[in-house]
Amino acid sequence: MKVAVLDKNGKDTGRKADLSKEVFGIEPNNHAVYLDVKQYLANQRQGTHKAKERADITGSTRKIKKQKGTGTARAGSIKSGIFKGGGRMFGPRPRSYSFKLNKNLKRLARRSALSMKANDKSIVVVEDFTMEAPKTQEFTTVLKNLGLENKKCLMVLGESNNNVYLSSRNLKGTEVVTNSELSTYKIMNANSVVLFEGSLEGIEQNLSK
Repeated sequence: MKVAVLDKNGKDTGRKADLSKEVFGIEPNNHAVYLDVKQYLANQRQGTHKAKERADITGSTRKIKKQKGTGTARAGSIKSGIFKGGGRMFGPRPRSYSFKLNKNLKRLARRSALSMKANDKSIVVVEDFTMEAPKTQEFTTVLKNLGLENKKCLMVLGESNNNVYLSSRNLKGTEVVTNSELSTYKIMNANSVVLFEGSLEGIEQNLSK
């Protein structure tokens, strides 16, 4: 698959980037994408929820009424969940929501997500550029030149570039990652994926194993 390489001014450089069919041209596996996104979101949950059960409530331990002869159900503790002020029955406890997925499935999910974006023509390839200093206004101009000013955008760098990252950090709909930080959730959450020319080799190397 051939895609035109643009410069940061949004103009065609005359070069074509060859996107690997093994990464950008497969039949998407929707269930793999679902599982990988589900795992990503589950890993974001803190799981620190806690409700007080009857063992955690402060209160008297005396038997509140005699066992028999009252005509009502027996009761042994004021801390029972059936009484006002008692503990909660089967309340939430601290837990981890994370679960494991094997590496091959996660690679399949990322390849599927990139193939979906390629099919939708939502992938833009830009020649590598740097910034002399972190400037959000300059970064916004680049997005405007690429026609992505008002879209949720994921920009993938070939290697860490602190000035580009810091320039994008204040923009709500834009995220900058390196090719090793690429995730299925981030790909699917973006309207457009902007790939630096230098990131293609790393992406294809990571996902074609």
